[in-house]
Amino acid sequence: NPRPFCPAHGVQHVMETAAAWLAAATGVLIMVLAGMASADDVGANAVPEALQVPSEQVLAIVARGVGVQIYECTSAKDDPTHFSWTLKAPEAVLRLESGANLGKHYAGPTWEATDGSKVIGDVVVKLDAPNAAAIPWLLLRAKSTSGAGKFSAIRSIQRLRTVGGKAPAAGCDQTQSGKEARVPYSAEYRFFTAQP
Repeated sequence: NPRPFCPAHGVQHVMETAAAWLAAATGVLIMVLAGMASADDVGANAVPEALQVPSEQVLAIVARGVGVQIYECTSAKDDPTHFSWTLKAPEAVLRLESGANLGKHYAGPTWEATDGSKVIGDVVVKLDAPNAAAIPWLLLRAKSTSGAGKFSAIRSIQRLRTVGGKAPAAGCDQTQSGKEARVPYSAEYRFFTAQP
């Protein structure tokens, strides 16, 4: 004999079916969005031709810098009545992809490894970041190196995948002269050496 119809069981079955369908649809939507994000990331993360290093150099170190870009409110040299935020220095910790501490980044611009070796860079090319709210992507040549260690043989540096770090959009005036603004940022730094 067939089981008598129970409204409660019927409602429960409908709800379970709807929940299962919703979970499946959500899963598909997440996969689609993830695919879109990864496709966007590939485009946004591609290194522009203008920032490519010389062909005789090879990638040696990839690190993430996390810290602040420090700006100071200063007057313009040609117009002492005009004030603006001027980059003073970066201040960041450098970590390898593994999470290990590589060193620090500061004025110069200088990158200093925990082993004491340093490289000071000189900007060769500057390009706007794909994200308009982030500081530019850069190609730098090694102006000088010192010490014996990870950075002593570096020839070029790329600053890529930047997040944040731009000067305050509000600007500044004479009442803020000399004041500092520390703006959080992060960036990927790629260090290149000459081919062995």
